[in-house]
Amino acid sequence: MADAFAIDVHGLTKRFGPKVAVDHIDIAVPQGEVWGFLGPNGSGKTTTIRMLCGLLHPDDGSGTCIGYDVLREPEKIKRQTGYMTQRFSFWEDLSIRENLEFVARVYELDNQRQRIERMLNRLGLKNRQNQLAGELSGGWKQRMALGACMLHEPQLLLLDEPTAGVDPQARRDFWEQIHSLSEQGLTVLVSTHYMDEAERCDRIVYILNGRLVARGTVQDVIAQSGLITFIVSGDNVRRFTDQLRREPGVEYVAFFGAVLHVSGHDRRALERALDKIRNQPGVSIDEAQPSLEDVFIQLQEKAA
Repeated sequence: MADAFAIDVHGLTKRFGPKVAVDHIDIAVPQGEVWGFLGPNGSGKTTTIRMLCGLLHPDDGSGTCIGYDVLREPEKIKRQTGYMTQRFSFWEDLSIRENLEFVARVYELDNQRQRIERMLNRLGLKNRQNQLAGELSGGWKQRMALGACMLHEPQLLLLDEPTAGVDPQARRDFWEQIHSLSEQGLTVLVSTHYMDEAERCDRIVYILNGRLVARGTVQDVIAQSGLITFIVSGDNVRRFTDQLRREPGVEYVAFFGAVLHVSGHDRRALERALDKIRNQPGVSIDEAQPSLEDVFIQLQEKAA
């Protein structure tokens, strides 16, 4: 059923002059799921999100967002969608409460005082409600922005790199809130550069140069890549990086902590390359499942 999807768009396209920022993307997100939206800077993530929430008109494509036509009913989509931008977009010279009051008036909400009280309590903002937004740390600004986006009780939440520049504890708290909202039926599409956040999502979508190049669960995306990864560990294995990068069949070499990840699609070529360092004293070589980061870096380098 079409209404089982909070987002169901096909061939979504946006051009800015001669540049195609988003190139015929299909996305179908079931209601109540949390999807990760990934891709390097400039890949088209923000442009796609803005088309989905009615802020940009697509040049091509069709479909629905929370049941409304993305081409003909953008205003209705805006009323039922919460959009959290990359940059903090609220008023720094107003307090947390004053910002929420302003948002409540913009949406012409009923029971404004009660809604604001519930949101302050829900997000742990009650004790800081009179603090100026400009004085908040990144994590508290993020929490206030989430409260403002949720005040009108949207059906869909679109989050554009919401945890950039936020400390690990605040990121974890934020994701606990997101999953709590999802359990109550809210659908969430969140763009992120953090692989650990991608792994918290029901499914992920990866776009590159405006094109959709991978989607599915994390395990699906890793399996579909066909990538083979070996882990090289031991003392000072970083010294082998340049040598391995020059070997045929080695597509990607990176240092992670104290080990090297060596990846490619040709198993025999990889093994021949690794044989050249296998007998070095203290060096250990083991095959491992590629990480999501291995897969995405390989996709990015392949398209470069």
